[in-house]
Amino acid sequence: MLETLRSVIQFRPVELDGVKRRLSRAANVEDLRRLARRRLPGGVFDYIDGAAEDERTLAANTDAFGRITFAPRVLRDVSTIDTTVSLFGEQLPFPVVLSPTGFTRIADPQGELAVARAAQRAGLPYTLSTLATRSIEEVRAASTGDLWFQVYVWRDRGLTESMLERAAAAGYSTIVITVDTAVLGRRERDVRRGFTLPPKIGLDTFVAGALKPSWTLAFLRAEPIRFANVSGSGSGTGATDGSDTAVNLAQYINSQFEPALSWADVDWFRARWNGRIVLKGIQTVADAQLAVEHGVDAIALSNHGGRQLDGAPAPIDLVAPVADAVGGRTAILCDGGVRRGSDIVKAVALGADACMIGRAYLYALGAGGERGVDHVLAFLHEGMKRTMSLSGVTSVKELDRDLIASR
Repeated sequence: MLETLRSVIQFRPVELDGVKRRLSRAANVEDLRRLARRRLPGGVFDYIDGAAEDERTLAANTDAFGRITFAPRVLRDVSTIDTTVSLFGEQLPFPVVLSPTGFTRIADPQGELAVARAAQRAGLPYTLSTLATRSIEEVRAASTGDLWFQVYVWRDRGLTESMLERAAAAGYSTIVITVDTAVLGRRERDVRRGFTLPPKIGLDTFVAGALKPSWTLAFLRAEPIRFANVSGSGSGTGATDGSDTAVNLAQYINSQFEPALSWADVDWFRARWNGRIVLKGIQTVADAQLAVEHGVDAIALSNHGGRQLDGAPAPIDLVAPVADAVGGRTAILCDGGVRRGSDIVKAVALGADACMIGRAYLYALGAGGERGVDHVLAFLHEGMKRTMSLSGVTSVKELDRDLIASR
């Protein structure tokens, strides 16, 4: 009897590495989201997780992928799967670009540095936000990979021009102009929390800190959080004297960003930037056509993760009509709602050149730091390969609308 028990019972070795133990239990992005929620203070998690008003667009971004079904083929010899793609003449191991996310260090002290290093290891482009908490130069020092720089257009055009010059000097290949922030969307979770950047210290902060001790200790040990690319510019947080002041994000953006941004400004950027230009925030076929007329290298179909206009279209629903209108004349990126490798397959099959991901890696960063980002990128890549195998497709070049059964 003892021998029988020995043959069927095996004890798992005890994993002493807490991060590895946590990530081993994360089967998907939603699991990473739950882990991040447990580890981060409520206000910090809501800043990452929340969206505008009733958050209908946030839900629609992922739900729209769920409404798309496959028409899988069988007996196709899927012993070899090739997920590589060419984007702007550069080879990527799979069609993903890491989106810009502001204030990344509230999820983990390494912030943008951790994400840039993980993107480099994965061979994927990483987009640094204007409102990053690590500077253009710091991120370049941490990564030799393909770096893009996301640009918010400031009322102070001299500041915008200075950042373009710094990005060029640091070897960034691409700028991503965000065009959907004439004013900031009403993010009601942040309103309820009275959330500021960086977070203000109050009684609720001490309570949250006691409940989330690992985040609190890391936050206190790290250098002060600031808008690294505009600190010292006199543009709000990071004043000319070098001090850092907590700001209400909506008030800050509405006072600093240029609401008069127009199509003429694309020419302004082209005159000052010799690299590639992506317009992020395209939400109609008409604007996609205008973008092509203005000679941009790519458009990112995006509603800012549901954080701007509640009721905006889900990006995946725009891919096919935009591809029909402008496909082949500019690259098309689908930004919003990607949670699985199968979502990437759907977007590419409908006509996208690649997908952009933001929240997925922020959840991973909050759940497990830099290793969490490695984990989610590997998860998405493996999921894409598995979906292609089960669909009878061996190469990204074979992905087309014949694979899609219904939308």
